[in-house]
Amino acid sequence: MSKPIARAIALCALAAAPVLALAQDYPSKPITMVVPFPPGGSTDVIGRLFAAKLGARMGQTVVVENKPGANTSIGATAVARAAPDGYTFMITGAPTFTLNPLLYSNLNYNPLKSYEYVAIAGSTPFVILTNPQTGIGTVADITSKSASQPLSFGSFGNGSTPHIAGESLAQRTGAKLLHVPYRGSAPAMTDLIGNQIPLSIDTLVASLPQIKAGKARAVALTGNARSSLVPDVPTVAESGFSGYDFETWFGVVMPHGTPAPVVARLSKEIEAVMAEPDTRAKLQELGFDATFSDPATFRRKVESELERNVAIIKAAGIKPD
Repeated sequence: MSKPIARAIALCALAAAPVLALAQDYPSKPITMVVPFPPGGSTDVIGRLFAAKLGARMGQTVVVENKPGANTSIGATAVARAAPDGYTFMITGAPTFTLNPLLYSNLNYNPLKSYEYVAIAGSTPFVILTNPQTGIGTVADITSKSASQPLSFGSFGNGSTPHIAGESLAQRTGAKLLHVPYRGSAPAMTDLIGNQIPLSIDTLVASLPQIKAGKARAVALTGNARSSLVPDVPTVAESGFSGYDFETWFGVVMPHGTPAPVVARLSKEIEAVMAEPDTRAKLQELGFDATFSDPATFRRKVESELERNVAIIKAAGIKPD
């Protein structure tokens, strides 16, 4: 071996030594989990569940720090600016990465440059709902009934994933749909039950009580698979529109530059936590499937959803409030 090559190998080994040492010693102090929502919501509940279980597995306390505000951008910015030493990570929903960057120009983070992707830690589809009095029972019914007069559909907010899903449904099926934004799920459901609007798109868990009571009818799920919570309800894809897939998920990220061995360690610990029966039961109780994705798969999902959403937003002319 020539001296220059030997010297290069030695330098690479020296450069890698601190990273390897960090990975071997990690974690050596408490870790902060940022939740960019107020206490009490589903993200916070799931975050605290993971914090307790990760802390027990990794031998260090995982401290939950709620940083709500500005559509999650306060917490997301804090994590993007945190030291990439493995002691800060965030759990948040899909819109932080796949919608907000397309709707708000003043964000202080970039979804593809500011983070290391760690894991997807649960997902759930949305459900297309109708008032039983409308006579709508299928996706085909939505298309046919809207041919003569556009149908209104509610969602829990302008620029939300259900809003995007509804616009995509119109674009894919040719249905004539008009979006009605509400400030949350409850008022949208109230108007659906009162037959003020014929359609709504919401999370399955929020809609389940009204579906079971017969006050709302589940027409189709927006994800790529049926749900055990409503096994008889088909997906939009099953209705003839392959590739239609909208869901919400929880993702875990760390600041960009966090050493790869540390990212891999946290990802594997999350996967192990998600395999535990009580974790899966709690996720199901909250309406989520225990779907895990590794760092590479997670990043590809974000890239794919960004590409899809930007086209839908542009075609529908969606602008933030």
